[in-house]
Amino acid sequence: MKVVLLAGGFGTRISEESQYKPKPMIEIGGMPILWHIMKSYSHYGFNDFVICAGYKQHVIKEWFADYFLHTSDITFDFTQGNKMIVHDQHCEPWKVTVVDTGLNTMTGGRIKRIQKYIGSEPFMMTYGDGVCDVDINKLVTFHKSHGRIATLTAVMYDQSKGILNIESDHSVHSFREKSALDSAPINAGFMVLQPEIFDYLKGDSCVFEREPLEKLASEGQLMSYIHKGFWQCMDTKREKDNLEQMWNSGNAPWKVWDK
Repeated sequence: MKVVLLAGGFGTRISEESQYKPKPMIEIGGMPILWHIMKSYSHYGFNDFVICAGYKQHVIKEWFADYFLHTSDITFDFTQGNKMIVHDQHCEPWKVTVVDTGLNTMTGGRIKRIQKYIGSEPFMMTYGDGVCDVDINKLVTFHKSHGRIATLTAVMYDQSKGILNIESDHSVHSFREKSALDSAPINAGFMVLQPEIFDYLKGDSCVFEREPLEKLASEGQLMSYIHKGFWQCMDTKREKDNLEQMWNSGNAPWKVWDK
C-alpha cells in the first residue's frame, strides 16, 4: 500500500529557515520532519511513498538524491570514464516518488494530481508536518473492517483543526472547521483511502478538508480511528522547539523505530 505525503503547500512560516525550504523539510534532530513521518510508516512495513511537492519542490528532490549518496559507501573512479560505484548503501528500503503538484494547488488538488501513481488500489495519506505514534497496522485493519471510502485518525487536541462529530460506531457524522469554543476530536491526518476518493476531488482549487470530507461525512463514508496516544503538528516555532527538545532528550514518543 502506497503512502501519500502532502508536502507542497506554502505552510506557515515558522522560522527564517522555512523561507528557504518547504516546512516538511525543517529538521528535528538533524533530519527533516518528513523523514520522521516516513520512518514511522516504514517501521510498520510501508516503504512506498508518493510525495506531493510544490513550494520549493526541488529542495525535496535534492535532499533524497543526497540522502542516498550520504548513506552509501561510494567509489568515484575518474580513471575509468568517471564511474561511480556504490559498494554498500545503508539507507532505508524506500521507493520515493516526488511529484511536482503545482505551486498554488490546494490539498485535494494535489491528491488528485498523483492519481496516476496510485492506480486503483487503496492508499494512505497524511500531512508532511505532523508526527504521531499511531499503530499503522491497526489503523489499516480498522479501515478494512468497515468497508467505507475513508478513515482518518482522530485525536483530542486544543487547536484550530477540523472538528469531527463522531458517532458511537466511529462513523463521522459531520466535518467542519473548529471554533474557539470547541473541545472535540480533530482530524490528525494519518488516513486510509479507497481509490473512489478521487471521484470527490475536482481540480486544483479543491480543498480536501472542506467539500470532499464534508461530502464523505454526509454520505456515511468517513470513519474515524480514535488515537489516544501522541500526536503533534509543527505549525509554530514553539511546536518545532518542543519536538526538538523531545528528540534531544531521548523521549520522542513518535520514534517507534529502533534505528
